[in-house]
Order: sequence, then C-alpha cells, then structure tokens
Amino acid sequence: MARRPPRYYDSPPQPSRNQPSTGKNWLNYTSIAIFGGIFVLGVGVGIGFSSTASFTPENVASREVIDRSAPNAELCVQYGASAMVADMRIFLSLNPFSVYVTQPTMRPGCVLRRNNWAILEQKGLVSPDQVRDCKNRMNTFGFTGVLEGSPRIDCVYQNDAAGNLFLNQPGTNSNTKRESDSF
Repeated sequence: MARRPPRYYDSPPQPSRNQPSTGKNWLNYTSIAIFGGIFVLGVGVGIGFSSTASFTPENVASREVIDRSAPNAELCVQYGASAMVADMRIFLSLNPFSVYVTQPTMRPGCVLRRNNWAILEQKGLVSPDQVRDCKNRMNTFGFTGVLEGSPRIDCVYQNDAAGNLFLNQPGTNSNTKRESDSF
C-alpha cells in the first residue's frame, strides 16, 4: 500500500489571486454613500428643529420681535432703540456681608436718543428739572409702558465698560461704531 502524505488543515484554502472573492464586503462605496447621506440628513433635520425661530413672547430670537414688543413701537424705532428691561432689587447686608438679588422681571422698553427728549417734554411726562438733571449727568431717558398710559420713565446711563463681547469675535471689524449706537 502506498502511503498518502499527511494533510495539514491549519489554514483554509486561499482563493487564487486571479479569481474574484466569493464573500461580500459590507463596507463598499454604496453603503458608505448611504450612511453619509443619512448622517447629513440627520444633521440638517436637527439644525432645522433647533433653530426654528418662533415669534412668540416666550422665544425672543430676533431684533424684530423686540422692536414690535416695545411700547410705542413706531416712535421707539424712529427716535430711539427698543430694549429689554430687567427690573430687580438688590439687598446688601453688612453683618454678615451678603448680597441678595430678587428674581428679575423682564418687560419691553425703549431708550430715547438724547436729542429726542422733547417728545417726553411735549407730552408732559418729564419736568424741566428732570431733563436738566439727566442732561447734566450725560444720560438719557428710558421708559416702559405706553406713553399715552402711565409709563415708568427713568434717567438711564449708557454703560459701555464691559463692551459687546459678540463683536470681539475673530474676523469681525469691531472698530466700526454706528451713529445709532451713540445715545
């Protein structure tokens, strides 16, 4: 009897290089394109849902919403600037030293330019003494509530100490100052 050579089954037989592979490669170009399309569609839908601007009072997302909500909106836009007013009180105790702040209330308001104070004087809403005191301190007037009703008018100070940090972004020209920024 002739002896057969021993068989070694350590590794499976390899297909020859000239024959195509019989197994399917799940990561081919078509599946990569499908997964990429799903990813882009998901990102687009997510951005669409998160950045929709609803113009309700609960979501103040633009300057136009603030302008429409201001008291005497047409007058405010023409002679000043609409504003969001935060009313709050601060309590300071000295022994022990502590600072307490109330919950602020937000309401629409308006800040008039200095050269438009005559509107308030003509309507009898501020006295000449109030105008003189506010002018001496280089301030301007701001108000909440409609002027025909009973508005709350205050002499307000424009504080530019902190600056607008949104303008200090790389690539923006933060040196330009518009005329409407100065009250």
